[in-house]
Amino acid sequence: MSDIRLTEGIATDHIKEARKRVKQAVRAGESISAEELAASRGLVLSDRENSIFSDAWVPIAVTCILLGLLLGRNIALLSLGLMLLLVVAVGHWWQKRALDDVYYQREFDRTHVFPGEPVTLRLHIHNKKGLPLTWLQFYDPLAGPVQVTGQGFKQPLLSLEKFGLTSVFALRGHDYGTREITLQFPERGFYQMGPVTYQAGDVFTLFSRERAYETRQTLVVYPQVWPLEALGLPPKEPFGEVKVHRSLFTDPLKTRGIRDYQPQDRFRDVHWKATARRGSLQTKVYDPSTGMTTAVFLNVATSPTYWMGGDPDLLERLIAVAASVLNYGAEQKWGIGVYANGAIPRSDQAIRVKPSRAPDQLRHTLEALAAVTGFATGKIERLLQSETTRLPWAATIVLVTAVLTDEILVTLLHLREAGRRVVLLLLAEEPPPQELGHIPCYHIPTAVPAFQPQQTARAMNETEAALQAVPTPTAVPLHRLDDERERGTDG
Repeated sequence: MSDIRLTEGIATDHIKEARKRVKQAVRAGESISAEELAASRGLVLSDRENSIFSDAWVPIAVTCILLGLLLGRNIALLSLGLMLLLVVAVGHWWQKRALDDVYYQREFDRTHVFPGEPVTLRLHIHNKKGLPLTWLQFYDPLAGPVQVTGQGFKQPLLSLEKFGLTSVFALRGHDYGTREITLQFPERGFYQMGPVTYQAGDVFTLFSRERAYETRQTLVVYPQVWPLEALGLPPKEPFGEVKVHRSLFTDPLKTRGIRDYQPQDRFRDVHWKATARRGSLQTKVYDPSTGMTTAVFLNVATSPTYWMGGDPDLLERLIAVAASVLNYGAEQKWGIGVYANGAIPRSDQAIRVKPSRAPDQLRHTLEALAAVTGFATGKIERLLQSETTRLPWAATIVLVTAVLTDEILVTLLHLREAGRRVVLLLLAEEPPPQELGHIPCYHIPTAVPAFQPQQTARAMNETEAALQAVPTPTAVPLHRLDDERERGTDG
């Protein structure tokens, strides 16, 4: 569904005037146009009229008519003057009504994808009035990079900065048009389409009217996800074996068997099918809960001095490794969370997604990684010190970093001495030092096959297939205001 909200781009007094006109129309029992209601809600960013018509046309037309009368009703001059007046009158009247009852709708087949996966965009345009439109143009900006194929594009187009989707239609009265294109995003990130700009005019193309609507939709491109074995990590128990023989807590998702009901058992644990078969109350017996929780800490700094910038390619590898670890944890039904000292766009706050075992937790963590920028908000060791105190004691702390300073090393050793489970994933050219002690460490150099250009066609796995099934909101018209108009009239 289109993300429609108020913006600061429209003057407050214009909104107040539009709201006043709507209230007056409601009190008088008059109908409210969709454009007036949209303007009262701040959805119309701009509305302006353009023209190649000169102010001298009307005096020229009047002069021709007067000369024609003075010269004994000269047919040529009279016809020319009347024709000019007719063209001006018809064109101006057509311009005023060109954008009335025009509906524009974007429809994406999905809004969450991985790099390189195609997204089908369908544009639906409906002219609900009887007045035909000889030309109707829509402009939708979209920040790049994006590869576009489809109607209106003879060859694939790659935009590196900003892509503007321009669609031109010619619609009869009460006519409907559609267009379909395919978008492919080679890089992770949040891509926003909109606001949309309408433009239409009269049949003579002398007058035109342009209107911008505050309607935006966001496409999320997840970071690259790889199987752990493709990164050189052991595919089974990469962070150590966790065995729990006895525990005060049990996992309700893992039923081990049944036994006779006892007074201290909870009534919700009764196994009714087994009770019906045996004729006596039977209780479910669960496996002990390991409480496996993995918190991934991502260091976006690719140099020891985090505030001096870094390597964008290396940052993408770091994010891909963090996403792959979260992917593995979700497949194992672990509680997963992610922390990063990199901010999302237009923010200076570190990223924090607390560990959870919710079904959509992987999507939340990958969305957070998709929004990470290379701007480091602080040192990763400070983030470790502040956030690990809030994590469960048995949680596994996984640090993904390309640099290993003395401060980071001391922080990891202190966490290990305190009884924490710590794992280091180092993406540096040099192997880790020997001072790590009993901290498990995996060295992932950039030469691993997953990071090579010829291997960028990633293999599909079950988790990615599940993420592709994230439901896409049903597209709606740009301003579905008919129902609101009726409610406003009734009120």
